[in-house]
Amino acid sequence: MSTPETTSHPRSHPMTAFFKSDSAGGVVLIAATIAALAVANSPLQTAYGDALHSVWLGLSVEHWINDGLMALFFLMVGLEIKRELLTGSLANWGQRALPGLAALGGMLVPALIYIVVNRGHPETLVGWAIPSATDIAFALGVLSLLGPRVPASLKVFLAALAILDDLGAVIIISLFYTSNLSLALLLASLAMLALLVAMNRLGQRRLLFYLIGGAVLWFLVLQSGVHATLAGVALAFCIPLKDGKGKAEKSPLARLEHGLQPWIAFAIVPIFGFANAGVSLAGISLSNLQDPVPVGVALGLFFGKQIGVLALATLAIKTGIAQLPARSNWWQLYGVALLCGIGFTMSLFIGALAFPGAPHLVDEVKIGVLIGSILSALAGTTVLLAADKRARTASAPHPIAAASHGTR
Repeated sequence: MSTPETTSHPRSHPMTAFFKSDSAGGVVLIAATIAALAVANSPLQTAYGDALHSVWLGLSVEHWINDGLMALFFLMVGLEIKRELLTGSLANWGQRALPGLAALGGMLVPALIYIVVNRGHPETLVGWAIPSATDIAFALGVLSLLGPRVPASLKVFLAALAILDDLGAVIIISLFYTSNLSLALLLASLAMLALLVAMNRLGQRRLLFYLIGGAVLWFLVLQSGVHATLAGVALAFCIPLKDGKGKAEKSPLARLEHGLQPWIAFAIVPIFGFANAGVSLAGISLSNLQDPVPVGVALGLFFGKQIGVLALATLAIKTGIAQLPARSNWWQLYGVALLCGIGFTMSLFIGALAFPGAPHLVDEVKIGVLIGSILSALAGTTVLLAADKRARTASAPHPIAAASHGTR
């Protein structure tokens, strides 16, 4: 029998505990972002740019990251959406109402703010969707750092909201950010997708077959003109949710999601952040910060997200469509609405799609995303800490009353 002194417990290893924590992915992404900014503003700036634009197998490294690795990120997003919609926190309309309406408000209001700011600049209006997406890894990472100060129900709410938000972003990308379509290759992509669906319907449970088919689908979609990352989402919806015995625990979807999660959190998303967050601040002045793109993005993320999320969430609760998350209060809900303004990964991604031939506008997008996301993270954390302190103070017994009770 092991004694307490000789027992090896995961908690005795700080690094093991860190990488198993919910906040770890967000922390690694923050580190990658800081590293990108440091490199882009150092003597390594030229080497950094040259490395990203070097060509390998017909595509630049930057394209392999944004079109290849991010397809795996979108595959993970699709797996989460499917699982939550069928068996998780979004399995019925009652559960979908609050995060669904909040996500809708959180997409519409930021887009509207961006459009208002850029209304006199037709060349930049195409970026209207940039501030409409929430970065699930960053937002949940910040929320997890607060630990028990935030009710678990609010973490579920934020995760569900961000998942539906990602679904909305996928739809926006497919509808508004595709060009030069090849009808023949698009039809070939649909045929490959139909084959994957047929495999699911016929009871095929071998994950390898789906991955091979998914690789072919990715190539066809890449060549068709539709953004290749959408192949990841399409593949996810074809992966079986249950195994041959009707159980979900060891299904192809569960195994793939479990296998992808650490790679997405600790490699793919940080690599994307490092490749896309690097912006030189050498030529940035106060006048640049007042340009319509960074202003529209920053205001959309910071003000638009909190207004849109809180307004429609309040409407849903006040009309009886939904309820305030369990053991939470309005200030805590407002704090989570602020955290929804952290739009890092998806906002940078949409920004690159919106301005593919204008690197100066992409840099302005990065500046706006960084400002809006940082302000949202700081404000959301401050509000949630203050709300927790206020709740603890309100629930604590009055000193005189406690002393009186103790003398009885």
